[in-house]
This record gives sequence, C-alpha cells and structure tokens, in this order.
Amino acid sequence: MGIQTEYNPDLALRNIEEYNAKRRDLEECIPEILEIGKTYPFLKEGQRNYWMLGEMPLVETAGDQKLSTPLASIRIIEATHFVLDDKVFTSGTYRVVDVFDPKDPRPHFNGLARIRYDTLDTKVS
Repeated sequence: MGIQTEYNPDLALRNIEEYNAKRRDLEECIPEILEIGKTYPFLKEGQRNYWMLGEMPLVETAGDQKLSTPLASIRIIEATHFVLDDKVFTSGTYRVVDVFDPKDPRPHFNGLARIRYDTLDTKVS
C-alpha cells in the first residue's frame, strides 16, 4: 500500500455556477471576479502538491481532466492537507498575479515558465 499524492502544475477549480447550484463549496470554485493582488481560498479533494516558488496557471476544470486555457497567473501562498470523513483534502490560499483576457489567443505559460509579452522584443528585423 502506497501513499497516493498528486503533483499539480496548475490550480484547477470549478466554475462558480457549481457553487450557485449548491454542488460545490465556494473554495472549490473560481470567484466570479478575479482581482489582481487579492488572495482567495481554495479546496481540492486529494493530497496534492503545488509548486510554491513562482507563478502558475489558474484554470477551470469541468472534471475528468477537462481544463480551460489559463484564466490567470497565481502564486500559491499556503497549502495544507487534512482528513475529513476518511477523505484527504488540500486547502490553501492563492494570490492573483495577473488576469488574462479570454479573447487573447496567445499562450501565457511555457510549462511552468510565465510568458510576459510586455517584456518581449517585438521589433521585426
């Protein structure tokens, strides 16, 4: 018997409609409005490990690993594992670094490296 853990390169939360329909807790969902610089709580079932020394994508999940493109760049501030009713959960907080325009088709991450278009050299030679 092993210890089942998951390493997540992103924070995948549900659409806020899941909370409004009383199918999920608020912390399991992406807030209706994401504000840069604000911190938000999160809750995920399972023992999950997140990279905490840099920015990572916040994505929306519909379940079964169906993920959106990144909605925002976040930093995980803290993460804690706990047991409730014989199930392991991971809770914590994240701070929003940037919110992406959903109409912008450009990628915002290359793996875990954040792509910053405001610092790229856009001159054509």
